[in-house]
Amino acid sequence: MNTTTSSPFPKVVIIGAGFGGLKAAKSLAGKPVQVTLIDRNNYHLFQPLLYQVATSLVSTDAIAYPVRRILRGKPNLDFLLATVRSVDLAARTVHTFTGDVPYDALLLAVGGETNFFGLDSVAEHGFGLKTLDDANAIRNHLLKQFEQAITEPDPSIRQALLSFVIAGGGPTGVECAGAISELIRMSLLKDYPSIHQDEIKVILMEAADHLMGQMPANLGQFTVEKLTEKHVDIHLKAIVSRYDGFTVELKDGRRIPACTLIWAAGVRASHLLDSLHLEQDKMGRVKVTPNLNVADHPEVFLIGDAAALNDADGHPLPMVAPVAMQQADVAVRNILHQFAGQPLESFTYHDPGIMATIGRSQAVAVIGGRTFQGFIAWVLWLVVHIAQLIGFRNRLVVLTDWAWTYLFSEGSNRLIGPE
Repeated sequence: MNTTTSSPFPKVVIIGAGFGGLKAAKSLAGKPVQVTLIDRNNYHLFQPLLYQVATSLVSTDAIAYPVRRILRGKPNLDFLLATVRSVDLAARTVHTFTGDVPYDALLLAVGGETNFFGLDSVAEHGFGLKTLDDANAIRNHLLKQFEQAITEPDPSIRQALLSFVIAGGGPTGVECAGAISELIRMSLLKDYPSIHQDEIKVILMEAADHLMGQMPANLGQFTVEKLTEKHVDIHLKAIVSRYDGFTVELKDGRRIPACTLIWAAGVRASHLLDSLHLEQDKMGRVKVTPNLNVADHPEVFLIGDAAALNDADGHPLPMVAPVAMQQADVAVRNILHQFAGQPLESFTYHDPGIMATIGRSQAVAVIGGRTFQGFIAWVLWLVVHIAQLIGFRNRLVVLTDWAWTYLFSEGSNRLIGPE
């Protein structure tokens, strides 16, 4: 079954409705092409706030927005809800479980997934944080730990239930650790008065000898100080080797009893790319030309977490949303140039900076070469993230949830729901 709409224009297929894929689709609106955007979910997910869903700060629907609503009123844009089985590069066809979709140009914006670095036990018993299902599962699990702890007579089991380990000292791990600590201290200790602060452990582990390695050392040290104030135990040079759901084992032989391990230690490109049999880097990203296409298949473009490309200094580009969005602009222009028989552009990344919250009123940021920390960085973080959310309702809901939490120190969603 062919799922594309009949059109006299060239067919562009985009796989992935994340930051890059969605921006590419919107940029092609009104152009002389027929676009099919494919995703296995019917919504665009604002991944930077997933940890806030996981820690009851915002509701699930506040960070997701229906793709069809975004594409509404754009006649040359179609959306297909489907899971991609494979891509036949020779036949220029995308095979989905819904049907086959031919293309004249293909844009792979498939994003990334949690990289467990071959630690099967961690993948089986730990939690990733890349999808709404992941976030909801973590929220339910955190709340269930407290429900079980209040009826657990064995002190050692109770200690494991109330120990929360986060692996990875980058922005995701730092934000998650700070948010879990604040959820516990500001809300859960009030809900469970039989549990005391000294029974609870929030542990952040980092394999390197410092946190926030992408930032200047002073911001990493500031992060350590603020997390420590929030009762987060920080373990540096701590490499997880195994996890069975009850004990975190480290490479140096240490064993930490904990019924919770959240893995924020790595990301790799989607496994869909492995089936293309194209040259990949160690993170699973397909190596592309400076024009963002594949040398042997110039009609195939890749952006974001799917594309392996170095910056001007020869370093691999980071797997972050700004890269995907900037590459989407260049990829769209090159697709149109290609159809018109015009020369293609090379991609140059302009780094807008990096930021992370440490918790209530505290954040760190590097913007335009300048560093910020504390309350000012937190305000900047709030403004940037609200501006990037799609939809007035989502912005209003998130703002309301944040204001409620800030004023009353209460998370907005502490319901144990279906997983």
